[in-house]
Amino acid sequence: MKALLLTAPGTLAVADIDVPTPGPDEIRIRVAACGICGSDVHGFTGATGRRIPPLVMGHEAAGVVDAVGGNVRDLAAGDRVALDSTVFCGACEHCLADRENLCTHREVLGVSCGAYRRHGCFAEYAVVPRRIAHRIPDSMSFVSAALLEPLTIALHAAHLGEAGPAVRSAVVVGAGTIGLAVVAALAAKGVQRIAAIDLDADRLAAARRLGAVETFAAGPEAGAAAAAWGTSSPDTDGADLVIEAVGATPAVQTAVAAATRGSTVVLVGNVSPMIELPLQAVVTRQLRLQGSCASAGCYPEAIRLVASGRVDLSGFVSRVAPLTEGPAWFDRLHHREPGLVKVVLEP
Repeated sequence: MKALLLTAPGTLAVADIDVPTPGPDEIRIRVAACGICGSDVHGFTGATGRRIPPLVMGHEAAGVVDAVGGNVRDLAAGDRVALDSTVFCGACEHCLADRENLCTHREVLGVSCGAYRRHGCFAEYAVVPRRIAHRIPDSMSFVSAALLEPLTIALHAAHLGEAGPAVRSAVVVGAGTIGLAVVAALAAKGVQRIAAIDLDADRLAAARRLGAVETFAAGPEAGAAAAAWGTSSPDTDGADLVIEAVGATPAVQTAVAAATRGSTVVLVGNVSPMIELPLQAVVTRQLRLQGSCASAGCYPEAIRLVASGRVDLSGFVSRVAPLTEGPAWFDRLHHREPGLVKVVLEP
């Protein structure tokens, strides 16, 4: 089968590799669509250490069941599915407490970090455990289904931030794929006033289409400007909820500056392993810094939101391209070509 293979840091090739065979509790899908995640773009350069070659990347995926293992009874060839990116065991104490994103034996599709290597979905076929596959309705396009994965990450962050109608103002720092999905998730949760911060004007325009009512250009004063906008009473001095979706020092500092006293800053971004934190601001303003990792149990909600039309992320897909063009699109995304937000590959 054809696969997009990471052969060395910064080098991708379309290669012929063996078609994988499902084990007893696994399924094989013929991949119909797989989105290029920002973590893939950062990872393929070798910068993160989580895409060690040789590797087939890709974890935002959907397709059609092609074969099932002997123990799989509730899916069959021809069923349409979307995949969770987290491969969890289902038996550890975290999984049993509905925290499968924190599974003791957690792996991630399309990631190789030394402790494990799990090939992903930039290929014609992929084999995954049955437990991470979710049925999707016939009315849902595979491109939309591939975007369920980032939507579930956004929904998990929104849950951890207790997003809902009682949140008077929310600020999203970073309007890449996850940040835009967060804007959509907050709007779906009933947050009426949402602002987005980013360097890219096209991404800020996409944020407005998804539910943001205000946008700010990223920079040293963006946090203060967002805080002034988010202030909703004489006793507040910033937004009730801030979700950071970049993971770098300037963005985290902007998020802290945008938050009102006693509020929550949810940290989703994960670009930098270390950042400089404005500790005194966090302590003296009693901010709650809440990490958010992947998603847990969010797929049914995400599927309902997309199937009902309440969330439509397809509008920020910049291009749908064949798998054979993958190396070129990775290069363009890596060099931050203006106007590019999300590229989806079709094997």
